[in-house]
Amino acid sequence: MAKLYINEHVKKGHINPEIYGHFAEHLGRCIYEGLYVGEDSKIPNVNGMRKDVVEALKEMGVSVLRWPGGCFADEYHWKDGIGPKKDRKKMVNTNWGGVTEDNSFGTHEFFELCKQLGCKTYVNGNVGSGSVQEMSEWIEYITFDGVSPMADLRKANGHEEAWKLDYFGVGNENWGCGGNMTPEYYGNEYRRYQTYVRQYKKDAPVRKICCGANSADYEWTETVLKTCFAFPHHETGFMDGLSLHYYTVPGDTWENKGSATDFTDKEWYKTLAKAKKIEELIERHGAIMDTFDPEKKIGMMVDEWGCWFDVEPGTNPGFLYQQNTMRDALVAGLSLNIFNKHCDRVKMACIAQMVNVLQAVALTEGAKMILTPTYHVFHMYKAHQDGELLQSELSDNALIGIEEDYQVPMLSESVSVNEDGTITVTLNNLSLDRGEDVEISFRDLIPASIEGVILKGDMHDYNSFEEPSKVKEESFEAYEINGHSVTVNVPACSVLSLKIKG
Repeated sequence: MAKLYINEHVKKGHINPEIYGHFAEHLGRCIYEGLYVGEDSKIPNVNGMRKDVVEALKEMGVSVLRWPGGCFADEYHWKDGIGPKKDRKKMVNTNWGGVTEDNSFGTHEFFELCKQLGCKTYVNGNVGSGSVQEMSEWIEYITFDGVSPMADLRKANGHEEAWKLDYFGVGNENWGCGGNMTPEYYGNEYRRYQTYVRQYKKDAPVRKICCGANSADYEWTETVLKTCFAFPHHETGFMDGLSLHYYTVPGDTWENKGSATDFTDKEWYKTLAKAKKIEELIERHGAIMDTFDPEKKIGMMVDEWGCWFDVEPGTNPGFLYQQNTMRDALVAGLSLNIFNKHCDRVKMACIAQMVNVLQAVALTEGAKMILTPTYHVFHMYKAHQDGELLQSELSDNALIGIEEDYQVPMLSESVSVNEDGTITVTLNNLSLDRGEDVEISFRDLIPASIEGVILKGDMHDYNSFEEPSKVKEESFEAYEINGHSVTVNVPACSVLSLKIKG
C-alpha cells in the first residue's frame, strides 16, 4: 500500500489560477469553427462566439487565454484585424497549412471572447516580423483611455473604453519560427521592445513575458537572463515572466510522432515518462533563474505544453487535429500536479491548444461539440486554482514501465487548501493494469466528509461524435475514513479528485 502524508499546517506556495491557462492560435480549426463562427452563423453564438463551446469552457474554469500564437504571432500585424470585417486584409497563413486568413477574428473579437469566458488576457506581440512602433501602438490601442491616435482609432472602431491587458508576450519562439535569433540578439531585442510596452494604467499593469527556452536549451535561459540583467542592472531583468515550451512527443522524430489513438503499452509508458520530464526542465531552468532572481519575482510561464501526435488520418497536416484518449488525460493530470508542486516558480501554464488542435479540451464538427478526457481533468482540478499548496509526500510509490529508460512512478499527486478550508487531493494512477490502495494521512485533521470524482477507462478510450460520453467524470465513493486517515483504491489508468473537509 502506498502512503500519502499531508501536513495541513505547512503551506508551500500559492497556486496561481493562470497555471490552468489555455492557448488559442490562428491554426487549423481552433479559432475559426472552434471558438468563432461569426455573427451570421446558424450555429448558436453570442457576438460570433460559439455558445456551446464558451459555456463548456466557463464551466471548466479557464483562467487566462493566450492569443494570437504561437508561430502565427510573429507574422501577425494587428492593424489587419481591426475595423469593418469586409475591409480587413487577407493573408496567407504560411506556418499552418497555407490557408487564407481573413482576419475576421482580431483584437476586438479576442477581448470579447475573454469577456464571455471571464478570463484574463494574454496577447503575444510580433518581434519576428514586426516593429517596435507596431507593438507600441498595439499596447496604446488596447490599454490607453485618453486622447491619442490609437485610442481614437479604437473608439472609431466601436470600443470606447480601453481593455484590461493582463499579460503581453514580447515575441514567441524567437529561437525558431519567431526569427531564428541567437539568445544574445533576442535578449537585446527584448530589452528594446519591452521599453515601449507602456504602462498606461498604473492600477492595472501589463505584465511582460520574455521569450524563454525550447525544452532543455539551458544556454538560452542563461544567456537571455544575463543579457537582460546586464548593465544598467534591473532587479527583474525588465520582465515579469520567462516562458518555457515543452511538448510530449512519444515518437522518435518530428516526422513520426506516433498515433493519438493507436499505441502500445510501451508507447503509453514512454509518453508518460516524456511528460514527466517537464519536472526536470522546471527544476533546471528554475535553478538558472534563481541565480539572477533568488526572490522568485519572475514567473516561469509554461505557455505551450501538451501532447503532440501525428494528425488524424485524412485531415490537413497543417491543422494539427488529433484525438484525445485516456493517455492524454494522464499526461494532463501528471503535468498539472507537477505545476502545482512547483508553484513557487511556475506562475502560468497554457495547454496547447484550446479547441480542435493538439491536446484540445473540446472538438467540434459543424454544430456538434464533444468534450475530451483532457477537459474533464481540468474540470476536476479547478478547485486547485487560487489555493495554497500543502506539504505532501508519497512513499512506497512503485516504479512502473516496460523499459528501464521509460519508467515512471505509479502515482502522481498534489494537494491544496482553499479559503474555506476544503482540501483538494488529486491522484493519478499511471499503471495500465494495477490498481493501488493509498493511505492518505493528515497531521492533525480528522476528515469528516469527502466528495470524490474519478475519470477512468481503457488506455485507448476517447470521446467521439458517435459516442460523446464514453469517457466522463463519475462519482467516487471507494474510500474509508479511519481517524486521521483515508484509505482509497485508485484504479489503473485513472485520475481521481477528492475534496476533503475536516
